[in-house]
Amino acid sequence: MKRLVLFCLLLLALGASAKKHYRYRITLSDKQGSEYSVDAPQKFLSERALERRARQHLAVDETDLPVSKVYLQQILSKSVRLVHTSKWNNTVLVEVTDTMSVAEIARLPFVQATRRVWVEPDNVPERDKGRKKEVTNQAPDTLITSIYGYALRQIAIHNGQRLHEAGFKGSGMQIAVIDGGFFNVDAIGFFKGMKLLGTRDFVNGKSDIFAENPHGMMVLSCMAANTPHVLTGTAPEAAYWLLRSEDSDTEQPVEEDNWAAAIEFADSVGVDVVNSSLGYHSFDEPFPGYRYRDLDGYTSLISNSASMAADKGMVVVCSAGNSGKDEWKKVTPPGDADHVLTVGAVTCDSINATFSSIGNAADGRIKPDVMAVGVASVVSTNAGTTRPGNGTSFASPIFCGLVACFWQACPWLTAQEVIVAMQKAGNQSDCPDNIFGYGIPDVWKAYQVVIQKHQR
Repeated sequence: MKRLVLFCLLLLALGASAKKHYRYRITLSDKQGSEYSVDAPQKFLSERALERRARQHLAVDETDLPVSKVYLQQILSKSVRLVHTSKWNNTVLVEVTDTMSVAEIARLPFVQATRRVWVEPDNVPERDKGRKKEVTNQAPDTLITSIYGYALRQIAIHNGQRLHEAGFKGSGMQIAVIDGGFFNVDAIGFFKGMKLLGTRDFVNGKSDIFAENPHGMMVLSCMAANTPHVLTGTAPEAAYWLLRSEDSDTEQPVEEDNWAAAIEFADSVGVDVVNSSLGYHSFDEPFPGYRYRDLDGYTSLISNSASMAADKGMVVVCSAGNSGKDEWKKVTPPGDADHVLTVGAVTCDSINATFSSIGNAADGRIKPDVMAVGVASVVSTNAGTTRPGNGTSFASPIFCGLVACFWQACPWLTAQEVIVAMQKAGNQSDCPDNIFGYGIPDVWKAYQVVIQKHQR
């Protein structure tokens, strides 16, 4: 009998430990009870963030206030774990094992809505941590005459080398890269001289961001690589924040919450330019995907956050998506966001990549905005050598780095003026469409136009 009782207790213990975890997005009605005030923004925004807004005459408003501490305390009293908050969306992301606690939260008078955005997967593949830092860091046998090495054509298509020759290589600019991991960035020679401001992981705060997915590393190499005659990126002298929001194990709406937390962090520390080579239009079961009519720049949480970031004076550069040949075809959120630069892909010969997602936005806005090289783009491998890569994921950072250099050259411009200058410099600016947008920008031409206007 004792053995039977012990066996039953063991089964109960195993059952308790095997409880599934869920994450819910709690939308709040207001910010009453906030311990912060727009009259003292230095308590929640860095000096650099405030300076960026002051230069552009952008006021700090209620959307900048952190969520109400009073509300947050009541939510956390319901046996839930806090994951993130979003001040711009006024949401709280919590993790639970007992969904009854969510029902209790939903009855709180200041809660507008609750939505499940993540279900713990039954099986998570183990990562091969042993691969980490097994890099060669060796340059190819044959060096290229150009300082850019194999990346020359993807920069020259925008006349970006002219900006660099004039001394604008991103110095003094801060770029945040929001992605899915930065595998081996701390070991690969291309990044040895990179100005790294810091890292944050919004998926798993305990992870090693340099042992996660390599996608962000390849994206970063398009901008930050600085090995002359092998691989030099479009903003080799900029400073970088590396932020992880993408969970490679699943595709669930919670990744939008992660992204929102990441870009709000970027704003708070004073980042100038953000690159995001991520996009979401469909999710794993049981979560529904988006519809074409949702591509209005605000319906999806990630697009609303990107639009808000633009309102805060950052230039957000994002990939259009690789759905051009798929059933979806359209740009993927946040590529539909308002006042951001959405980048599609072309070859080095200016031919449209058939996989590049098309526009327009649901409300008729031109999307994508511009095009950059996303076919056979030269990127870093896990081992610190180069290889060609395809995707708007690489077109976006290639162009993002040049945007940072352009803004360095013309610091009096607002974020929105930078975007307009890039659109006007496109080779299709007089007849934009839903495939090429405003076309392939000539950033040197944009610089000359702005300088001449500024000197009048």
